[in-house]
Amino acid sequence: MEENNEQNVVNEEIEVGVNGNNGIKIADDVVAVIAGVAASEVPGVYSMSGGFAGGISEVLSGKKNLAKGIKVEVGEKETKIDVNIIVEYGTRIPDVAFEIQNRVKKAVESMTGLKVLEVNVHVQGVNTEMMNEEEKKSGEKTE
Repeated sequence: MEENNEQNVVNEEIEVGVNGNNGIKIADDVVAVIAGVAASEVPGVYSMSGGFAGGISEVLSGKKNLAKGIKVEVGEKETKIDVNIIVEYGTRIPDVAFEIQNRVKKAVESMTGLKVLEVNVHVQGVNTEMMNEEEKKSGEKTE
């Protein structure tokens, strides 16, 4: 009878370990993809800024890099995330950055169970293509 009680205690400890996220290692790339998708869905984000190397890898592989522009540091139970974006011309940058922080934090915490300590948003540029098209249209009308 004593052996059964000891065995039950051991089984309970294993179950607690699984529920407590112990023994599960989430790769940095997984967190980066989750954050990248969440950030790219925010209105006002034109694109993610991944630099020259990121653009070349997309062209060569033919696949969209969902982690483009994201840098993560994953610890045992927490993570820090840096998001690099290009915003659309005319959008209010503080509002876009705040929304990115909220969506990325919510997505990463709900999907991974990791605590997000920081979401730093770095605006790398502004897409002015829309502005240039509007200037051309208004210029054509005046001529």
